[in-house]
Amino acid sequence: MAVGDVSARADGAAGDRVCDVVCLGESMVTFLPSRPGRLADVPSFGRTIGGAESNVACALALAGHGAKWVSRVGADGFGTHLIEAIGAYGVDVTDVVRDPERPTGVYFRTADDRDDATHEVAYYRAGSAASAMSPDTVARSALFGGRVLHLSGITAALSADCLALMRELCAAGEGRPLLSFDVNHRPGLWSSPADGGPVLLELARGADIVFVGEDEAAAAWGVRGGPRAVREALPEPDLLVVKRGAAGATVFAGGEAHSVPAPTVEVVAPVGAGDAFAAGFLSATLRGLDVPLRLRHGHLTAAAALTVPGDVAEVPARELADTLAALDADAWERLRLGPGWTGAGAHVEVRTA
Repeated sequence: MAVGDVSARADGAAGDRVCDVVCLGESMVTFLPSRPGRLADVPSFGRTIGGAESNVACALALAGHGAKWVSRVGADGFGTHLIEAIGAYGVDVTDVVRDPERPTGVYFRTADDRDDATHEVAYYRAGSAASAMSPDTVARSALFGGRVLHLSGITAALSADCLALMRELCAAGEGRPLLSFDVNHRPGLWSSPADGGPVLLELARGADIVFVGEDEAAAAWGVRGGPRAVREALPEPDLLVVKRGAAGATVFAGGEAHSVPAPTVEVVAPVGAGDAFAAGFLSATLRGLDVPLRLRHGHLTAAAALTVPGDVAEVPARELADTLAALDADAWERLRLGPGWTGAGAHVEVRTA
């Protein structure tokens, strides 16, 4: 497939679709600690929201796209909070189902870096309303109403019913929109560490656009040797984006490969950066931008998430993002972004050589 065909396919479906992107997946109420330390020692927590797919929907809505979140939540106060909070970002939440028998999932985490040995996360999501998503409980009319359907591997790990739904959606079928899939390998969600890898590879092979971290490919599939080795293990997707953390990202489009380094970012918290990257890349794809520019927009939206403590950040205004994405290679590599860089009148630093 030629490089431009993926966005052309999304454009071609636009007349039949009611929004740009539909995101399916569980969101939970997230409790962030009032100070660093062990969960056992933290005296209080602030409430926010968290969920890979709804994070993507929120970022896309903030970027001016029509975004819908499809899920199930409990008929409880936490479910109400999720619907209201995500809807406040401009996301369409009309197809979120309230489950009177199952609760909304919640989780607590420490303030430490997710990659730090002291980082802790306590999930309370077993038997949640979202785990009841299945081919019978999620309407295709809700899922196929966008130019793009965005999924992640987290959903596949929630229950056997969720996995059946994911397998059905990742199988090529008439009327399916462009399918975006973020591998989002979470070993702790699977019954055994060996279970997730083969399933995630199977699902990724059915998608049109796939996002996967170089570290995820190594952990889930034993693939090492850089982005090219990941592409050899996963040749099917039209666009394969291999994320390399601070080193940047590489996208394989047809027979071409494009690599773009990440700008220097003053990190406040790493949570939500991968979701933001996917949102930035999808936004640029929907706009029909060149493939290398899609990576730059992914990096910029990720930088917005990295410079705030929560999962969802104010994305850069389109004019600012387009200006930064258009920097020459030297200026792009000297770009430095810190807290508040997306705000009105904020200063963006391009370091001198």
